[in-house]
Amino acid sequence: MLYAAAIAADEPSRIGFIVSKGVGNAVVRNLVKRRLREAGAASLREHATGLAIVVRALPASATASWDQLLSDYNAALEATTTRLASRPARAAAKDSAGTTQEGTPRA
Repeated sequence: MLYAAAIAADEPSRIGFIVSKGVGNAVVRNLVKRRLREAGAASLREHATGLAIVVRALPASATASWDQLLSDYNAALEATTTRLASRPARAAAKDSAGTTQEGTPRA
């Protein structure tokens, strides 16, 4: 599963990964994380700024090949960015500058 949110166009894109114990033991989870990091690094070349991405690895990712994992990642990213592009831009409140959507101060 891949979730994405638009952030300021001049901010560098960020990618986070969630790989739970349901995916497998530590060796399998680390393999999945390494593969997802590589897929994420490749996607940052195209989307260098303006996106916050979270990838949640499902248990099926433990048995997926590199090509299948990369293909699924790219398809999910493409679908998500297409949906984000079709949404109308939300006007930011004047007092929310410098905070996240939850209202917590940015680091």
